[in-house]
Amino acid sequence: MSSDPCSFCSFTRCVTKHLNLNLHLDFDRRVIRGKVALTVEALEDRFSALTLDTRDLKIVSVSANGQPACFNLGPKHSFKGTPLDISLPFDISRGQHVIMEVTYETSPSASALQWLTPEQTAGKKHPYLFSQCQAHHCRSMVPCQDSPSIKHTYYAQVNVPKDLVAVMSAMRDGQEVDPQDNNRIIYKFRQPVPMPSYLIAIVVGALESREIGPRSRVWSEKEFVDKAAFEFSETETMLKTAEDLAGPYVWGQYDILVLPPSFPYGGMENPCLTFATPTLLAGDKSLSNVIAHEISHSWTGNLVTNKTWEHFWLNEGHTVYLERMISRCMESEQFRQFKAMGGWKDLQDSVNTFGANNPLTNLVPSLQDVDPDDAFSSVPYEKGFALLYHLEELMGGPEVFMGFVKSYIQLFAYSSVTTEEWKNYLFTYFKDKVDVLNKVDWNAWMFTPGMPPVKPHWVTSVPHQAKEQDLSSFKESDVKMLSSHQLTEFLSLLLQENPLPLTHVKKMQEVYDLNARTNSEIRFRWLRLCVRSRWEESVPLALKMATEQGRMKFTRPLFREVVNFEKYRDQAVQLFLAHRAGMHPVTAGLIAKDLKVNTSDGTSQ
Repeated sequence: MSSDPCSFCSFTRCVTKHLNLNLHLDFDRRVIRGKVALTVEALEDRFSALTLDTRDLKIVSVSANGQPACFNLGPKHSFKGTPLDISLPFDISRGQHVIMEVTYETSPSASALQWLTPEQTAGKKHPYLFSQCQAHHCRSMVPCQDSPSIKHTYYAQVNVPKDLVAVMSAMRDGQEVDPQDNNRIIYKFRQPVPMPSYLIAIVVGALESREIGPRSRVWSEKEFVDKAAFEFSETETMLKTAEDLAGPYVWGQYDILVLPPSFPYGGMENPCLTFATPTLLAGDKSLSNVIAHEISHSWTGNLVTNKTWEHFWLNEGHTVYLERMISRCMESEQFRQFKAMGGWKDLQDSVNTFGANNPLTNLVPSLQDVDPDDAFSSVPYEKGFALLYHLEELMGGPEVFMGFVKSYIQLFAYSSVTTEEWKNYLFTYFKDKVDVLNKVDWNAWMFTPGMPPVKPHWVTSVPHQAKEQDLSSFKESDVKMLSSHQLTEFLSLLLQENPLPLTHVKKMQEVYDLNARTNSEIRFRWLRLCVRSRWEESVPLALKMATEQGRMKFTRPLFREVVNFEKYRDQAVQLFLAHRAGMHPVTAGLIAKDLKVNTSDGTSQ
């Protein structure tokens, strides 16, 4: 059986080595007609049957080395989808390969895909498609072994209307007019570095690009492309800094694609093509640390990958650690500590939301019968970072511990790992400090819910000074001295306290005019603060922010804040139902759970 609780496949019997994709996009029907050839290696003798992960796919035909193969779709699971059981017309031996070809069609409601109407784009003229396969949604786009434990290369041909441009998480490999239809273009891509299925990504739209470095371009609709080129102009510096810290960048190209507002995450580390939310376009590069985070994933996540989603902290904790080391090199150690303080508050927020005894706040949670989307939070990011920072303090400082991180990356490159394998290597690398490592309460860190057993020592306290002032005596000049990062941190501190008196938030607006701030991180915290203080005028602004973009980090908490303001609960639910069709499927599903809305008929539970 599979050791991955989120997959139907058995990874002890066979592994996929390469995918060859042929995708034809039908925007009218909102489906992809696909053909995938999977090169599968047998891990046992007399290998004659395999199972692939699918979700809402229509399977047309299956063949093995060109011979028709019998197949059957099993019962549908609530979040795993449907197993595709295939019987080969022959046996093969351990180490031999078979090419499985599956012809299929996606569903218009495929969880990996969001089809946007022209009205939902910036340009308003052309439709748009983007994918988001993490954690386990690739199976709704391609029948595959949809687990981070399996890594493969891929080649793809994507057939789209001639007015649109296709890009993928791979190197561009040319294009040609469709010989059967001169109104369509076939774009070609190759990904020679083995990677897990969740990193397969596709975007099709009226895209333009600008060069921002010797190996980087920024892509988006033309309305955003120059703004994005300015915002992300430090990309090459970040890449070089990351290489100095972690080793060579193996993926060739590092492009950034700014998606339409409904993209549910801040960024997604698809190889060769990082996806980014337009909420990062602050105009002053103050939110570009998200790009440092996605660049870091090129090593921790994409090159060394968590074996299952239960070990997600290996991806995200190390990536946050590397991201903040980049900040340390480009800014200062104080800035790194400052960002770490903010991360600790995000962690407290997640623990408060889940509940301190919720097993999903474990660093290594059990995901047996748990949809990994439901487990997604800042816990693996910030609890993971806190553990690594704690170990850094114990082992002798950032340079010493970064040496371990680099060595870990080099040892496990191109493979998938578990927490136990990581920990074993930690003890091997620091073999002269095993007595110190043995004093770490590993069970409390890994398998106990709530906040970590140790709070790190931060060496900066700028926002605390601001917090201690009497709000009623604040002057406009006080906040003018704060950077965007400091103002964000100040508002985060206030969110950790009891709700402010309504008079205080009104005074803050009068003096600071925070409603005029367009930086998404500042605006998000300010509006939560206002709604929590029961300022009725802020409710429409909070709901506007919750619906004009779809980044889950902002949208879910804003909806939750308004719903907690009992007077506006029904209004929030009605607004969600009105905007649900334009949201990403994962976002809409999770908000429906947050609001306790029955998605079939729109009633409150």
